Amino acid sequence: MPVKAKKETLGFQTEAKQLLHLMIHSLYSNKEIFLRELISNAADAIDKLRFEGLARPELIGEDNDFKIRIDIDKDAKTISISDNGVGMSREEVIVQLGTIAKSGTAQFLDSLTGDQKKDAQLIGQFGVGFYSSFIVSDKVTVESRAAGLDASDAVRWVSVGEAEFEVENIEKAERGTSVILRLKGDADEFLDSWRLKNIVKKYADHVSVPVVMKKESIGVDDDGDKKKKEEDEVVNTAKALWSRSRSEIKDDEYKEFYKHISHDFLDPMTWSHNKVEGKLDYTSLIYIPAKAPFDLLQREAPRGLKLYVQRVFIMDEAEQFLPLYLRFVKGVVDSNDLSLNISRELLQKDPAIESMRNALTKRALDLLEKLAKKDAEKYQEFWDEFGQVLKEGPAEDFNNKEKISKLLRFATTNSDSNTQSQSLTNYVSRMKDGQDKIYYVVAENFHTANNSPLLEVFKKKGIEVLVLFDRIDEWLMSHLMEFDGKQFQDVAKGSLDLGDLEDKAEKEEKTKVEKQFKDLVKRITDLLGEKVEEVRITHRLTDSPACLVVNEDEMGMQMRRILESAGQPIPGGKRTFEINPEHPLLAKLNDEADVDRFNDLTMVIYDQAMLAEGGQLEEPASYVKRLNKLLLELSA
Repeated sequence: MPVKAKKETLGFQTEAKQLLHLMIHSLYSNKEIFLRELISNAADAIDKLRFEGLARPELIGEDNDFKIRIDIDKDAKTISISDNGVGMSREEVIVQLGTIAKSGTAQFLDSLTGDQKKDAQLIGQFGVGFYSSFIVSDKVTVESRAAGLDASDAVRWVSVGEAEFEVENIEKAERGTSVILRLKGDADEFLDSWRLKNIVKKYADHVSVPVVMKKESIGVDDDGDKKKKEEDEVVNTAKALWSRSRSEIKDDEYKEFYKHISHDFLDPMTWSHNKVEGKLDYTSLIYIPAKAPFDLLQREAPRGLKLYVQRVFIMDEAEQFLPLYLRFVKGVVDSNDLSLNISRELLQKDPAIESMRNALTKRALDLLEKLAKKDAEKYQEFWDEFGQVLKEGPAEDFNNKEKISKLLRFATTNSDSNTQSQSLTNYVSRMKDGQDKIYYVVAENFHTANNSPLLEVFKKKGIEVLVLFDRIDEWLMSHLMEFDGKQFQDVAKGSLDLGDLEDKAEKEEKTKVEKQFKDLVKRITDLLGEKVEEVRITHRLTDSPACLVVNEDEMGMQMRRILESAGQPIPGGKRTFEINPEHPLLAKLNDEADVDRFNDLTMVIYDQAMLAEGGQLEEPASYVKRLNKLLLELSA
């Protein structure tokens, strides 16, 4: 059947052009990783065909000797990496090689600085894949035939790494994909077979598919003369790494396997390799990455472990094995109990999955707990990268709430900066005698929270307070409730009761002051009217004249502002205006007989309380007008 010759020139997607430029100009010090990426892609293509072949055996046919072949042509200065995997159709070639359909692409490209060294490091959080070919090549040719298609439906894709690429139909006898790299002048080292074999051993020894290269040896012909002959040689171990005993696997092998499954440049932070036998029989190998991906906070982004059944690849990103708050965990799970025909829908219904999910979740949390105890500095690095996601845990995983709580880190009023480094365990160990609550304050940023008037009495008495400023924090605390038998208390909610932290004399003084300023409270209440829930005397302030608090059962202001900014109207929201009777302004206000001056001064104090918590004024112009009026009167 003749080839349907159709040749066309197409343009790369904008993002692909930018990534190509980065590959060509920034990764000169990491050239050899191109081979790791291409072998990884080839292995994935074979895994996918094995899986599709379970339902459609005709796709594999008699060609079931899966392998990846690397060939060198020194005269043409080319390297070819070929597989007999699933292959690609013309449409798939155009889409998969001409665009980057990957979550987080926009964030990744926006973060590029133009500094080649820094940008090269950033790529590790994004993955390079096929485009790494252009690190060593000035021309890349891809020839592919999808499983199930005719030889005449094969396709050739050619690019020199600039704005465009060519696509045309060709004849190809076997299914699968070949990537042919024409090497640049400074990449001749990769024409050496010994050099390539060492790279394969370094990066792909764990790949479960044989990587085959030609081996030269000296033979003898029929006349007894010596002559060179070539024969195939399997370069890698070609055994699934997770199926081997932990005692025989080196750390470097674990690290390279992580890079193989994650397409990450960086070594993982830590990992756990376990085999479970009993009611369920499965092996897991999970990793904690060193850096967060660009789409970490996008809860809908693809995530999950690679699933194998009896060493047969089933699917990427099987999200059923770990909860969403552990979406940063990478790795593989290989079960002997699941069906080879398992699907995403069946995974949700299989009772064995829930048992495996519970065990893998606990193992991941145990891994983090072990890291926190063994290396606090390294755990802090983990927290800086993934802490916001782990904070989703207490709301999503009631059974493991206590374990997650111990892994959380916070800034406190004892911190010199916004570094979230204090555990709840450490906080409780430093609590004062008589303190029965864990106090916290919430604001939009560390400095606003740490300088909140609501903390004044706590700082005076030396009581440590958690300083929360991540967007998720108030939502987190609504689900955390208590830790180690101690209730959490938002210092901006309800009337302040320090319990045994106050002596009898302080409590009697409070009662006396409240009676003394009873009339002032009524005057302010009459003026503010519907603006507030109530006005009352406070003893939580030492330096500020007033503050605003919400009722105990009300939503906090940070959460309210977040929801309102998202266009979600929130009913209620009136707060209590607390005044500090010991402040000179309140003493002056109590003695003020002029109604207009009383009203102006009260409204200025009210608006300042709003500003001190990071809020916005309803009428900024009125505030400025009143303040200027009072300043002029003082200067007269």
